Amino acid sequence: MEKDALTAHARDELGISEIASARPVQAALTSAVTFAAGAALPLLVVAIAPRDAIIPIVSTASLGCLALLGAIGAKAGGAGVLRAAIRVTFWGALALALTAGVGKIFGMAV
Repeated sequence: MEKDALTAHARDELGISEIASARPVQAALTSAVTFAAGAALPLLVVAIAPRDAIIPIVSTASLGCLALLGAIGAKAGGAGVLRAAIRVTFWGALALALTAGVGKIFGMAV
């Protein structure tokens, strides 16, 4: 600690060492892969849904995927599965509604 107090503190108190240091490239690539995987099913639904019902079908499929992923994440983390699935689905539905509302306000739809 006399030579490098910051390194000693990082190692002893925070558990940061050369072995456990941050890996930003690995984090970015992992994030990109997970976002792409999360978008795959809704994009597949877009490709196969009938044009006149695309919005409700994609919204429902997206919320179903969110519920499933929330449950999987809760199970992996040891949390309550039902509560997590409801929470993730609720906030996803709110985000969908707000996005649709903003589109309606500005007269845009995609």
